[in-house]
Amino acid sequence: MGRRYGAAALAAGALLLAAGCGAADGGERSAAPPSGAQASSAAPPRVAGPYAALGDSYTSGLGVPPRGGSPAGCGRSEVNYPALVAQGLGIAPAAFTDVSCSDARTADLAAAQRTADGTNPPQLDALGADTRLVTLGIGGNDAGFMDVVARCVRENLRPAADASAAPCRAAYAADGGAGPDGVQRAIGTAGDGVVAALTEIRRRAPRAAVYVVGYPELLPADPAGCAEAVGGVMAAGDLRFLREKHQQLNAVLRDRAAAAGAVFVDTAAASAGHDMCAGAAVRWIEPVRPAAGAAALHPNARGESGMAAAVLAAVRSAGAAGQP
Repeated sequence: MGRRYGAAALAAGALLLAAGCGAADGGERSAAPPSGAQASSAAPPRVAGPYAALGDSYTSGLGVPPRGGSPAGCGRSEVNYPALVAQGLGIAPAAFTDVSCSDARTADLAAAQRTADGTNPPQLDALGADTRLVTLGIGGNDAGFMDVVARCVRENLRPAADASAAPCRAAYAADGGAGPDGVQRAIGTAGDGVVAALTEIRRRAPRAAVYVVGYPELLPADPAGCAEAVGGVMAAGDLRFLREKHQQLNAVLRDRAAAAGAVFVDTAAASAGHDMCAGAAVRWIEPVRPAAGAAALHPNARGESGMAAAVLAAVRSAGAAGQP
């Protein structure tokens, strides 16, 4: 589980494509999402900035045009969910700082992160005593989730793999012996990293409202709907396994956020029916063969807009309840 979301997603995609899989609409472009202003037509909450956005590629908007920000290796989009949240809250550009970066782990919040094109400073350096809003979307790389996807593809491609069973689930269970499987242990470790990050965020920005943003749905509840997206290479049982682990990751993020006094933003519930196996006109997550220029297994422009709407709803709800 050493590689991170960007590289591991490409590896998983390459494995599936090598097996003749992937959606048939690889050349399409994502439809334009609703704007942040449309998503935030309700009265703005009391929180108005300064706003600092921290996180990984799901936050930076990897592959979603137009790209901007520095360093270029972070793959930051000018219409990622933090940008749309800032727009929806009417936060001035000078009061908005987005330091999210593709491939980021929780350790990269406190240390400089080298990318293929430049170095991202420690993300926590964006915080200060005057910060009033922080969003944090991270943990998937610590859990090695995209590496899990890649391994599941490999396990299902083995000659002895039983397509009617769940060879990947069995492999991870064997790794863990009688105890929790390796993925669960990694998810727990990711949760520990998030706790440390939230503690440091509270120390550096004691007056900030903090929102931990979960990951949107990658797979539907019924894996039968994924026949086109994965071409039948992965057993239905292993698709369920991946979905379960994705849910476990979000559950850990929710628990850690609550324990630290932060608000958890459930983008999985908001994205139900918009997973990578959904139709091209409605999906939030790009499939193995993504639209031109997009990142496989990552949110598209519609997904970033949907995540922004979920964050804005959470901020409004907290504001209505009188929280800072």
